[in-house]
Amino acid sequence: MRARLYIRAAGPGVTIQDAGRFGYSRYGVTRAGPMDEAAFAAATRAVGSAAAIEASLGGCTFEAEGATLAVAVAGGAFDIRLDDAKLPPGCFFPLAPGARLTIRAGASGAWCYAAIGARFDLPLALGSLSTHARSGLGPKPLAAGDALPLLDLAPAPHGPCAIEEPWLAPDAAPIRVMLGPQDDYFPPESLEAFLSCEWRVGARSDRMAYALEGPRLAHSRGHDIVSDGAVMGAIQVPGSGAPFVLMADRQPTGGYPKIATVIGADLGRFAQLRTGETVRFRKVDREEAVAARVALKSKMAAGASLTPLAAEMSTEKLLAANLISGVVSGRD
Repeated sequence: MRARLYIRAAGPGVTIQDAGRFGYSRYGVTRAGPMDEAAFAAATRAVGSAAAIEASLGGCTFEAEGATLAVAVAGGAFDIRLDDAKLPPGCFFPLAPGARLTIRAGASGAWCYAAIGARFDLPLALGSLSTHARSGLGPKPLAAGDALPLLDLAPAPHGPCAIEEPWLAPDAAPIRVMLGPQDDYFPPESLEAFLSCEWRVGARSDRMAYALEGPRLAHSRGHDIVSDGAVMGAIQVPGSGAPFVLMADRQPTGGYPKIATVIGADLGRFAQLRTGETVRFRKVDREEAVAARVALKSKMAAGASLTPLAAEMSTEKLLAANLISGVVSGRD
């Protein structure tokens, strides 16, 4: 039997994401890609894959078919279960045929990544597997009953390990931003309110943008600009005065002035906020923003530490782990 990943259940917004589409913004094509780059990298690097399944609070359940798979999970503090065994939010483990992995919302965080030590045998769209649901680019959002064919399987680990990456730990510090590029469209009192007030993540938040609820931000030069490029983390303020932060599925250009931009090093931390949670912003200069990004990239490049997990093994699981009844190739 050919190796596949069978989807038992999938809540809203469970998609396949890789690094995204590059070089197409000029044509109006959104990059897409992961909401939390650092968590995505932690999962994919552990198994040596280029893509992962991104799940949000609706969760998902899947199982292996045809071969034992290497699986790594990282992201928010989700509830991760391998059959009846609870695993840590960051983990690396073998998924044997018939075993079931369940990812559910846990104590904190909005996004979780499950990377498979294999290549999804699916067609690329403009060189990428990333799903952009609004435009229909990439694989469709995953649903119960889907079976994803796999190629080039990596060896599975002998047992479960915890992935320890301190930079993924929850952090309540203010989200750092650089003002602009159109902060001159706002009077001083609006800039002061933006930086001094607490903001709540609104219900109208998704992969395209997070809506912020708080004081109304007045404009001093109108609320329309000539459309220019929009990056992930750009904070636009329309005529309503209610800001929203552009996220992974953002539009490539925008015509509202941008009061500030979340720095790259804090994008993942911001993305992990849930609806109803609060956030504050802190202004930084370019030097601090670049230094923070370099520091995060250096930590990510150093890799994670893997700690074997002691687990009580049933007789059934022990036999499954130590007896070989046959060999299945992912290429068959």
